[in-house]
Amino acid sequence: MSGGRYGFWCECWTESLAGQGRSALVASFDAYSALQADRWVATTLQAISPALDSDASTEAWEWMYDGRIDTRRALLRAEPCTVSLPHAGTRITWMIRPVLFLPLAHRQRTELPACAYDLSPRLEQ
Repeated sequence: MSGGRYGFWCECWTESLAGQGRSALVASFDAYSALQADRWVATTLQAISPALDSDASTEAWEWMYDGRIDTRRALLRAEPCTVSLPHAGTRITWMIRPVLFLPLAHRQRTELPACAYDLSPRLEQ
């Protein structure tokens, strides 16, 4: 398809295991290959694993050694994937979905298109 590029939309969410509050988006990443997508999760897990409790850290390393290959295979088949682990009353979930990235209109210049200024940010209460 001209004008678009296939890739993966990656997100990291947290949610309380006590059911209090709502899920929060912590990070997102646009990956252009299965390798980039699963590397994003692996790099994040490696970075945070020293701060995780022992059970969560063990789960993280098990995914990196054993589960990562299954994730990569699924991504190569363009299937969505989820990696999730609990830590200190919170569930951390990485979601990866195949997508078609469409080019943004008028992004060849450094100036945003006029319509970008029509929307004002919504302040949360």
